[in-house]
Amino acid sequence: MEADDRRFMARCLELARLAAQVGEVPVGAVLVDSLGVVQGEASNACIGAHDPTAHAEVGALRQAAAAVGNYRLPGSTLYVTVEPCTMCAGALVHARVDRLVFAAREPKAGAVVSTAQVLDNPALNHRIEVTMGVCEDEAVALMQDFFRMRRART
Repeated sequence: MEADDRRFMARCLELARLAAQVGEVPVGAVLVDSLGVVQGEASNACIGAHDPTAHAEVGALRQAAAAVGNYRLPGSTLYVTVEPCTMCAGALVHARVDRLVFAAREPKAGAVVSTAQVLDNPALNHRIEVTMGVCEDEAVALMQDFFRMRRART
């Protein structure tokens, strides 16, 4: 699975770069089914869409759900460049995603391992396998460069 993890994360990084080019926080997400077929992919689009829920993870989930005709996505894996926030972690549970692979921790808003452990809540009726650190250096550099450039403009 490691080669596939790197391949799908590379696509997430491409999507994140596209987001950065239009001024969005550089996050990209790809959702694949149990056979490794891409069902949905997205970049952050909150600013352009004027939508606080337009995170890359939510966009990929929406696209995948529409593609398969079901809001449940069992057997799927979501790849994302940055640790999901509380909203996105909750959406993964509701969609019944089997596995989450993320590149970099998000020390301020990450809700999987950094500021909260949303997916570990014993009250939840669905468990998600988590793999972190795939292409971490590239994802961290992308975020740092984006925010460095943003600060330099102000």
